[in-house]
Amino acid sequence: MNIYINKQCYLFLLLFLVSMILNSYTLPAQTPAENLLLKDYRPKSIYNTSKSFVPKAKYPIIDMHSHPYAETQEQIAQWVKNMDEVGIEKTIILTMATGARFDSIYAAYAQYPGRFDIWCGFDYSGYDKPGFGPAAVKELERCHKVGAKGVGELGDKGKGMFYCAVKAWGMHFDDARMDPLLEKCGELNMPVSIHVADPIWMYEKMDSTNDGLMNAVEWRLDNQPDIVGHSGMIDILERAVKKHPHTKFIACHFANCSYDLNILGRLLDSYPNLYADISARYAETAPIPRFVAQFYNKYQDRLVYGTDMGFDTEMYRITFRILETTDEHYYETGQFGYHWALNGFGLSDRILEKVYRKNALKILK
Repeated sequence: MNIYINKQCYLFLLLFLVSMILNSYTLPAQTPAENLLLKDYRPKSIYNTSKSFVPKAKYPIIDMHSHPYAETQEQIAQWVKNMDEVGIEKTIILTMATGARFDSIYAAYAQYPGRFDIWCGFDYSGYDKPGFGPAAVKELERCHKVGAKGVGELGDKGKGMFYCAVKAWGMHFDDARMDPLLEKCGELNMPVSIHVADPIWMYEKMDSTNDGLMNAVEWRLDNQPDIVGHSGMIDILERAVKKHPHTKFIACHFANCSYDLNILGRLLDSYPNLYADISARYAETAPIPRFVAQFYNKYQDRLVYGTDMGFDTEMYRITFRILETTDEHYYETGQFGYHWALNGFGLSDRILEKVYRKNALKILK
């Protein structure tokens, strides 16, 4: 019995010693940085710099890029109230619609004369069959008579025209089948709002080197077979704008050239019938404020304000802070899906007046 007890004590002591040795070599616990997912990263700026609140735009605004976000009369009324509060004089509603849907949207928003302009889309029914064109032009003319002031938002990210009820896969903006429609827009003085491509990181590898990964992975295009790449889409835009010099075009979202605005600058230098809206690319441009401010200065006559982000007052005020102030290194992760900090451009009064309203009036007259 004593021998058995002694063996038990010896075994317990041995296990205790082994445990102590192992514990002394235990790997340190992972740090928060090792466990944190990028999608959950919500930093707060540590810098004690200016934190401006811009409740109302410095000058009246024409918002050249919005959509029928408000679906009831109560919501439309709230939208108008929000516009009054923050200084939006008029909003362009890009319906992308034709037929009965366009008519119903127009009827709802037309109850506020002067506050909204309603734009229609194109009807691509039968685009892949002989004889396409006359019926689509006829529907465009009908929408114009109802009250459509322009066309948009047309869209092609590389696989064909798709911002519409009938998708026209394989037909791009410079396709000959589009010519009668784009020419008719020029005749009717209907500006055309066109979304080409997407930000460059949507086409790049979805890995640790992708600077815009958080948005890129949600809107990724790198995994789409037979898609026209970013540069190819810019070429398509250029050919269409060049082919129709009497039609006014608005390239949405800086023509999705935020990563290299020199590309857009070359187009603006070459084609006087081309403008660009700044909508929904505030987070994409605010990380490089000095370069972007220089771009605004050079092309102050060709850029127009837009949002494309709903109609909350907070949303509008975020855009004002970026455009009007020189605030540095702040975050707006609630509005934008990126992990980087933003900075204000501090645009001059002269530029603000043009971007907010005067350039839009040139397009809309």
